[in-house]
Formats: sequence, structure tokens, C-alpha cells
Amino acid sequence: MKRIRVQKWSLLKRTEGSSAVEFAIVTPVLLFLLFGIIAYGIFFGAVHSVQQLAANSARAAISGLDLAERQALVEQHLASSLPDGGLLTRDAVSVSVETLEDDSSYLRVVVAFDASDLPVWNLYSGLPLPEKTIRREAIIRAGGY
Repeated sequence: MKRIRVQKWSLLKRTEGSSAVEFAIVTPVLLFLLFGIIAYGIFFGAVHSVQQLAANSARAAISGLDLAERQALVEQHLASSLPDGGLLTRDAVSVSVETLEDDSSYLRVVVAFDASDLPVWNLYSGLPLPEKTIRREAIIRAGGY
């Protein structure tokens, strides 16, 4: 009888499989964090790209003489600057050129991107997720002093 008790205690004190158990517990959490970092990184990259696109479109718009020509210049800029297969697609981007209500010597270029195809919305729905439409604007003086 005493020998059986010694075997029971020796089985309870073994630690050979503890690393595998710890790995099984920690791995799903780490994978969730890794995929979340990647998905949010892609989203922040898209936000930065939309902001840069708005700024560059505003620079392209100032060479036009009226709003229609400025809108056409911005559309040409979008067609040449959005590559095929990139993060931003031309179908998901809309742009508008307008003058400010307070001062007509300033132009406002608004770029909106429908980001519903980005992978950030495939994450757990309990997380605080950003808006599905990324909207950025740039204001630039149309000329003169």
C-alpha cells in the first residue's frame, strides 16, 4: 500500500507537459493580439494614404481656373496616383472640390474612402472599431496674397 501512495505523489509532481499546457493557453491570446495589430496597422495605413491623397489633390486643384476645371484636375490626379492592387482602390474613393463659405479664396478638397473591405472588421465584434468611411480634407489657398 505504501508503494502505491508514492507513485501517486510522484505523478502529481511531474512537470514534463507544463510547457505544452502553457503554450496552449497563451497562443490564442497572442495570435489574437498579432492579428489585431496587423489589421489596425492596415487601417492606419489607409487613413494615412487618404490624408496624403487629400493634400496632393489640393495641390493639383490650385492650378485650375474654376471649380469645374479644378474638379477635373483632381480626378486626373486620382486616376494617375491610385495604383491597381493598392490599398486604396479608385472605385472606393470619392473626391469633391469646393470653395470655403467664409472665404472664396480658399479651396477645400474632401476625399472619402469606403474602407469596408479592409480586414479590421473581421476582428472580434466586441472591440471598438473605427468608422467604415475614412474622410479627410485639405484646405489650400487658391492663389493671390
